[in-house]
Amino acid sequence: MKKMRLVLMSCCAPCSAGAIKQLADGAIPDVDDFIVLFFNPNIFPETEYTKRLNEQIKYCESLGVKYAVGNYNHEDWRCAVRGLETEPERGARCSRCFEFRFEFARRWAKENGYDAVASVFGVSRHKDQSQVDRAAQCSLGDICYMPIKWDEKLRQEIGRNTAFYRQNYCGCEFSVRKV
Repeated sequence: MKKMRLVLMSCCAPCSAGAIKQLADGAIPDVDDFIVLFFNPNIFPETEYTKRLNEQIKYCESLGVKYAVGNYNHEDWRCAVRGLETEPERGARCSRCFEFRFEFARRWAKENGYDAVASVFGVSRHKDQSQVDRAAQCSLGDICYMPIKWDEKLRQEIGRNTAFYRQNYCGCEFSVRKV
């Protein structure tokens, strides 16, 4: 069986740390090469986006892992989810958000010679893995989607031993918790 060149879509370092470590350690046997793709124009405000991006870069660099960053264009994302602003967490807005980001990953993977995409979007307690999987399957077309079951214990262990910046909401302005 041919090993895949994988794009791992990441939303933040706390959610992706275990997956990145597994991939860096060669624990996912079907993957020959991988890169972490940070494409999150959904995150708001931009200062929050920057905090999450900087943590992601710092973690990737600490492991010697390749990463790429998609452009932050919050207005394009807002257009993609227009009309879904009042949807609840895990509702239609989240599905469209995932699809929008997976569509970008498909194009990015093709342009850069990768043949598979996986994500950590469903790792967060705020999200639903089956919803993420459905969105990926709808959006990736001829790029293989790898619905990898990430090691949750490893992610938690890394989280306990790392001073990651942690947020208390998914990322978009519609998911900010009222205090």
